[in-house]
Amino acid sequence: MLTHAFRPRLPAVTLTTSLLIIAIVMGALLGHFAPTGGYWLGDQVDATLLTLIGLLFFSVRLNVLAKQASNLRFIAIAIVANFIFVPLIGYGVASLFMSAHPLLMVGLVIYFMSPCTDWFLGFTRLAGGNVALGMALIPINMALQLLLYPFYLQWFTPHTGAIDPQLIATTLLHWFLLPAIAALTLHHTLRFLLGEQRFEQCLNWADRATPWVIALLVLQIFAGNIASILAHRYVFAWLLLSVFVFFVLTFVLSEVISRWCRLDYPEHALLTITIASRNAPLMLAVTMTVLPGQPLIYAALVIGMLVEFPHLTLLRRILLALRRRRAQASSVIDSPS
Repeated sequence: MLTHAFRPRLPAVTLTTSLLIIAIVMGALLGHFAPTGGYWLGDQVDATLLTLIGLLFFSVRLNVLAKQASNLRFIAIAIVANFIFVPLIGYGVASLFMSAHPLLMVGLVIYFMSPCTDWFLGFTRLAGGNVALGMALIPINMALQLLLYPFYLQWFTPHTGAIDPQLIATTLLHWFLLPAIAALTLHHTLRFLLGEQRFEQCLNWADRATPWVIALLVLQIFAGNIASILAHRYVFAWLLLSVFVFFVLTFVLSEVISRWCRLDYPEHALLTITIASRNAPLMLAVTMTVLPGQPLIYAALVIGMLVEFPHLTLLRRILLALRRRRAQASSVIDSPS
């Protein structure tokens, strides 16, 4: 998560990466050398999940949708790419590399199918993309991925067995719809009572707190389940390869769509970043409630999130290089003969 979404900065992403690594190491050590304490931490996951869910929904800015109504073409392109093409690519990659390890495959598919709703804006800004338009994607992406989650789970992950759709609906209601209503109500109430400037400070506090809550959740997962995770440690090389291949293919997809649709550079950069960025925190929270007691699925989500940050850093450099190349080509064409 980043500081306020209109002024995202790379250090917050670096902080998140560092916190995740520290959380994994600390959780693994606690779970291995003090298993009783590790199990106790694992039992406290529910409270941490609710805190994370509340922070995620509290930070959503719904008011930007109306301001971007004129960009419906790009929004439609992003929706089709993120919710049709990218899940199909993700399922193909996960099936190719992880079919022999169904639980890790499920975790990968869940990770691949959900576009980011937070830190992608930081990289969009750093790459010179259209941040204001990216803000309009946040509530759309969040709503669609929650609505589509049970359908994706049934279509793409038959390894999970028969899951009662009513159970999923009830889980989403109690764990996400009700917390979302509470968080958004608090959001608008505080905005009205405090005014824009003071409310901005509340949003900044929520954004700064979110990486720490994610890190605590990861620590609890590894502390309570390190034995199961270590038993499959030799498979994680294939997991990393799967994530790498997915990122390469999604970059190719973004280039094809951008050229075919003739997107200007700011929208091109935004599309590339939103296709590459995945919403591991929210999907981790959803999956831990819908599929409890599956540490390998959770571990796949966490590892995908770790690989994502260096990939987005590299992607930012590639996009900036492409922008410079475009500018040079344009100056050559425009220069007098």
